[in-house]
This record gives sequence, structure tokens and C-alpha cells, in this order.
Amino acid sequence: MMDQKYLKDFIRRAIAEDIGDGDHSSNCCIPETASGRVHLLVKEEGVLAGMAVAEAVFKEIEPRIQFNALLADGDFVKAGAIAFTLEGSERALLRGERLALNLMQRMSGIATKTNQLVRLLAGTKARLLDTRKTTPNMRAFEKLAVKIGGGYNHRMGLYDMIMLKDNHVDFAGGITEAITKAKAYLAENQLDIPIEVETRNLNEVNEVLQTGGVQRIMFDNFSPETTKEAVGLVRGTYETESSGGITEKTIRDYAEAGVDFISVGALTHSVKSLDLSLKAY
Repeated sequence: MMDQKYLKDFIRRAIAEDIGDGDHSSNCCIPETASGRVHLLVKEEGVLAGMAVAEAVFKEIEPRIQFNALLADGDFVKAGAIAFTLEGSERALLRGERLALNLMQRMSGIATKTNQLVRLLAGTKARLLDTRKTTPNMRAFEKLAVKIGGGYNHRMGLYDMIMLKDNHVDFAGGITEAITKAKAYLAENQLDIPIEVETRNLNEVNEVLQTGGVQRIMFDNFSPETTKEAVGLVRGTYETESSGGITEKTIRDYAEAGVDFISVGALTHSVKSLDLSLKAY
């Protein structure tokens, strides 16, 4: 569930960006009192996401608009399906059209891609994670879409997990130094958040194991074969995660190597939007 204050503030900013000093296209040719009906037409197969977001967009523009949901987030849809209907001021319907479509198309595209990859993991213990490779100010929408598609959220930002990546390790002077400083920082600031360490080879995996005190070890750009070796070294002592260039063709191999999580940045940074359209009827 998305924070309602965040959602309302976002919608208000987006409406202001789009409308400016007025929707002159609608105002010039549609009477202020005109009322009409539209429906959301699905134009390609996929997983639907963003229904409540779309409703919030139209209700922010005109609270008297009647929103009738015919489908729900997470539904698998085919071309020709009708997701919802709207009835109310024609000017208001047109003012909300593009914003609602932009959000739902993006979210549905992410949910669809996520669901495709989740299905490839069936029968393994691996869970699919998103990353911070999100559109600025759109993260909450994109991460919600991942969950709707059957995936899991990694950290939401820099504040809810310590993730010691390669540059952190190099700047700190090494794996041991980075972990030691992270644990001291948490204690000093009375923070209770997990520590994850990115490793680049088996030597670094062994160093994390020798140092201890973390919750998860990431294997970055390992091959599936090396990942299996790394999982064998960890022996369930810590959570394990694979990341780096994992695709539809390789994700099953990584899952079968025994990792707990697989993170895929492409879920949010290079997804094709699902084709949806708002049509009068």
C-alpha cells in the first residue's frame, strides 16, 4: 500500500506540471458542463498494475468522477480487456487521461516483466529483487509494481540498509575495514538496519566470512558456476544474493546455483510500458 500523503503530493505536482495555466485544448471546444464516459482499454497481454493510482489521479482532479474497477492489480490481462470505466466531467476526464495512463502503463510494464522472471524461478528458493535503478521521484510506484508482479523490494533507499558496494570497500581500504566501520557506525548511531556486502570474487567472499557481522553477501557478476562455489562457501551462514547482468536466459542458472535472492536492475531501468488507452464509449 502506498503512503497516501506521498501519492496525493505526487499527483498534485504532476497535474501542475501538465496543466500549467489551463487545458486549453479541452477548454476551447468542450462545454464546462459536458459529462461523458470513458473506459481503460488494454491493448496487449500483460499484468495490470496501478488501478488505485489511476483512481486517485481522477479523484484529485474531480472528486465527483465515478470510478468503476472491473479488474484488479495483479490480474493477467489480454488485448481487448476493459480495466475500469469512468463517468463525469469531460474536461476533467481529459485532464487526468495522460497522467493516469503514464503511471499505469509504466507500472504495468514493470509488473509484467517482473512476473515473467518470477515464473522462471518456479521450483527454486530464489526470490526476485528490484534495485535502486529507478526513475527519480517514481521509485514508490515502480517498486509497488514489482511487488504486484510477484517480486520483492530490495532496500527502498540509502537509509534502510547498509550496502557496502565495490567503491565503498575500495574507499574504506578493504572488505574487513568496511565491515568493521559499518558495525561501529550502527552501534554509535543506535541504528538497527542490515548490512550487505558486495563481493567480486571468492577471495572477497572468504574475507566476509572471516570478518562476520553481516546479514547478506552479494555475488556481483559471478558466473553461475562460481556462484555455486560461493554458495558452498557460505553454507547458509548468511543470506546470499546474485546480481550483475542477469537476464531471462541466465536467471534460472543462478537460481539453481542456490542463492536466496537475485536482483535485476532491468526490472525498472529498461522496461517497455504496457500499451493501454483511454477511450470514450
